[in-house]
Amino acid sequence: MVDEKSIDKITKLVMELLREDGGKEGYMVPVGVSARHVHLTQADVETLFGPGYELTKKKELMGGQFASNELVTIVGTKLRAIENVRILGPVRKFSQVEISQTDAMKLGVRAPLRDSGNIKDSAPIAIVGPKGALYLKEGCIVAKRHIHMSPKDAAAAGRKDKDVVSVSVANDRGTTFEEVLIRVDDSFTTEMHIDTDEANASNIKTGDAVVIK
Repeated sequence: MVDEKSIDKITKLVMELLREDGGKEGYMVPVGVSARHVHLTQADVETLFGPGYELTKKKELMGGQFASNELVTIVGTKLRAIENVRILGPVRKFSQVEISQTDAMKLGVRAPLRDSGNIKDSAPIAIVGPKGALYLKEGCIVAKRHIHMSPKDAAAAGRKDKDVVSVSVANDRGTTFEEVLIRVDDSFTTEMHIDTDEANASNIKTGDAVVIK
C-alpha cells in the first residue's frame, strides 16, 4: 500500500512533468477543495472548549497551518445549524467562519464573497463547542477562489503576488474560472483553492490539475 508521503511525492513529480509539457499553453497547478471551516482566537477556543485549552493537530497544511481534531457546530438565523465543522489552526487574531454559498442558504445567513481575512460587515454567526458557545457579530464569509504559489513557481509562471488570472479546467465540464487571486509566499505550496460548490459544479476533486491561462 502506498503511503500518504509517497502519494504527495508522486503528485509533485507528475505536476512538474505536466507543467513542462504544457508550458506553452499555460501553467498547471493542482487543486485543493476547501470544505467549510473555522478559524478562532485563543480566547474563543477557550470559550468553546474550556480554560487553557489548545487545539490539537490532525493534519499539517501549508504555511504552518493545520487541520485540528476539534469540531464545532455553526448556527445561523432561525437556529439552522451545521455540525462537525473543523477548526483550522494555529489560533488567529480574529475569528472567522468560511462556508460555501450552499451552506449559507442552509444556515439562512447572507455571507458575502470575500478574500479570507476580510470580515468587516460580514455575516453574523454563532459557534457552539462542547464547553460553551459564542456569537460573532461579523466573521462569516464565502471565501473567494485563489491560488497559493511559492516564489519559485510564481516566477516560472510569470506571475506575482496579487495578480488576478483566469483558470481553465480541461475535463467533461470544461469550466473556466475568472477573477482568481494569486497569493505568493515562501511558506506556500502551489495549489488552487476552491470551495465545495465550485468543485461540484465543475466536476473537480482535490489533486486534479488546472491551467492558469
